[in-house]
Amino acid sequence: MSSPDKVFEALGSTTRRRILAYLSEAPLAAGEIAKRFDMSQPAVSKHLSILEGAGLVWRERKGQFVTYGMERATLAGTLAGFLQEVCPPSRALKKEAKARKGS
Repeated sequence: MSSPDKVFEALGSTTRRRILAYLSEAPLAAGEIAKRFDMSQPAVSKHLSILEGAGLVWRERKGQFVTYGMERATLAGTLAGFLQEVCPPSRALKKEAKARKGS
């Protein structure tokens, strides 16, 4: 599992957010992803590597082709955890839940 810091760092790039948007529709081969950007294949590969390192995408090799897809559970879990930390009503509910467990 990746750390929330890695996830948010990966999401800090417009290019990586665009890659995730494409992958949210369907898995794509690395070459198909690269064709959608005005940058070199190695630059796109670096962005994919960062997304994979953050646990936001999965990679599968089939012969000479590499396919990438979105890891929805990681993104959803990280965002839900973040919202629980910054949402004041959520903090009160968490405190209440802990108090009930202790009684």
